[in-house]
Amino acid sequence: MNSIQERLFCLQDVKYRNFQMKLIPNSNINNMIGVRTPELRKIAKSMVKQGEYQSFLRELPHCYFDENQLHAFIISEIKDYDKCISYIQKFLPYVDNWATCDQMSPKVLKKYKEQVLKEIYSWIQSNETYTIRFGIGKLMQYYLDDDFKNEYLELVSNIKSDEYYVNMMIAWFFATALAKQYDDAVLYLENKKLDLWVHNKTIQKAIESNRISLEKKKYLRSLKIK
Repeated sequence: MNSIQERLFCLQDVKYRNFQMKLIPNSNINNMIGVRTPELRKIAKSMVKQGEYQSFLRELPHCYFDENQLHAFIISEIKDYDKCISYIQKFLPYVDNWATCDQMSPKVLKKYKEQVLKEIYSWIQSNETYTIRFGIGKLMQYYLDDDFKNEYLELVSNIKSDEYYVNMMIAWFFATALAKQYDDAVLYLENKKLDLWVHNKTIQKAIESNRISLEKKKYLRSLKIK
């Protein structure tokens, strides 16, 4: 652990750290080093390639945001599904920000969609903000195209939370669904099945999308609740 921390501090960019602190909620200068994302990805790939990551992944909780980022990138590089899921389950309770949550994206999950779907249902039922967000994110990433089912929209619409980062992900999910499965997703706005803030944020994000036609955007604007 000390050697990894030393390596991270050698890559410290103070200006980048100060910039990051503005983006990460409840961040503290004492637990942020300021290592740029490409450097962390390089380290993660090297550690996985050399098989020298297991002890680092067991050392939870980490002291620094950058270590959590490295942890997420290492998990993203693991190609064995069972190992990957095991490490995800152990790490999710320690994820405390949107960046670490959203940047953990193991490619291996795409190959095991049936198994992952069961995990998603479990994650979404969690009481942990970023576990829920992670579950919604994976549902958005993998199940709004050929594997789409209307029940996924229903599942996410039923999530009720006071957490900003959960509600923002719900809005992102439905905005993406409007781009990919418009006829099914728009019903949730027409029937006002989403919480007010999520409803309007979904419309805002959909209007900002390049994947939705101007005609549809005009109609979506008319569905905004004042």
